[in-house]
Amino acid sequence: MMSMTKREADAMHVAIVGGGAAGMMAAIAAAEAGADVVLFERNDRMGKKLRITGKGRCNVTNDCDLNEFLANVPTNPRFLYAALSRFSTADTKAFFEDAGVPLKTERGRRVFPVSDRAGDIVAALDRKCRALGVRIVHRRVDGLLISDGVACGVRFGNETEEADAVIVCTGGRSYPMTGSDGDGYRFATDAGHTVTPLYPSLVPLTADGKLCASMQGLSLKNVSLRVKNIATGKDVYEDFGEMLFTHYGITGPLVLSASAHLSDIAPGKYEALIDLKPALDEKMLDARILSDFAKYKNRDFINALDDLLPQKMIEPFVRLCGIDERKKVNSITREERERMVRTLKEMRIPLHGFRPLDEAIITRGGVSVREVNPKTMESKLVGGLYFAGEILDVDAYTGGFNLQIAFSTAVVAGACAAGAY
Repeated sequence: MMSMTKREADAMHVAIVGGGAAGMMAAIAAAEAGADVVLFERNDRMGKKLRITGKGRCNVTNDCDLNEFLANVPTNPRFLYAALSRFSTADTKAFFEDAGVPLKTERGRRVFPVSDRAGDIVAALDRKCRALGVRIVHRRVDGLLISDGVACGVRFGNETEEADAVIVCTGGRSYPMTGSDGDGYRFATDAGHTVTPLYPSLVPLTADGKLCASMQGLSLKNVSLRVKNIATGKDVYEDFGEMLFTHYGITGPLVLSASAHLSDIAPGKYEALIDLKPALDEKMLDARILSDFAKYKNRDFINALDDLLPQKMIEPFVRLCGIDERKKVNSITREERERMVRTLKEMRIPLHGFRPLDEAIITRGGVSVREVNPKTMESKLVGGLYFAGEILDVDAYTGGFNLQIAFSTAVVAGACAAGAY
């Protein structure tokens, strides 16, 4: 084993900016490769954004193979091939299990800590950093030090930290209250890098009109959601699961996933179509309606839908069907029942846009991957400058894919910055 004196004399000195998922994992990889590592985190504790991911449960990865993983990355998937081959989803699972965090796999192969506590993931990364001797500095970095085309440290306040390599892991611009307010994009631009346009992704969607607001707070489970391009008539997204109505539009897992497919959303371009009864075809659904009507044959239409719909949806549904709410169900016509079936199978929500970027789970866009070596995560423009995580122009759908990207790119950046390969 290398003596401490020799290590201190020979080790690469690596400065890492950002103490989130990518920053901590990069620090671990660099330290394990023998580097002397200093990690700058502007908040008073590490992993502030990581603590709130997955509604506080932390979907750490997805237990799928490489090809399926890349199929869930709509932006620059090929760039990630080397990093994911170097540090796979199986490696992520093994890392946390070895760090004392038992994991479980749920629907869609989503991997969570058994405890359902994101804090356990943060604590494991933090413990590993400290055990490896990573020096943690709770200061905001103001800029990079670059000399003769080579990164040589960072500047914070009136102080500087010299380094042999710098890894920028500052995240995107989503959830700015956690510290990811876009500083890294400024660092990259100042270094000569191209930052592609930034958009929210995995974000709630806004909708015109009062329909969604009238159902505010209503959560739907086991429904099918399609998003259609109105001009072309083609579906751009379809899945089955859960969603939620809000005062501004719609959100929930299905909606967040759908948003990743809508890079150019504009009022009037897309509409969401909700199948409230995906287990029933139209004929079966009509039979179900007839059965309910037979049960409540003397009731007004609006009072005969309790078995069919959640209470909060009944009045909006009646309005959408265009049927007199006080009409007796025993006089509802076949044509009116057909309107009911169409509305149940395709409740239409005209989409308007995205909620603000600071409400998005991730940022679409970032440092152009054309200017970054995919095998090392090192800048092609500035020697000794590395990028990892959400700051890069790569993003994926929900399901643990984005955190895995952070871990994989960080491991490569950390090891390479330390001179390991």
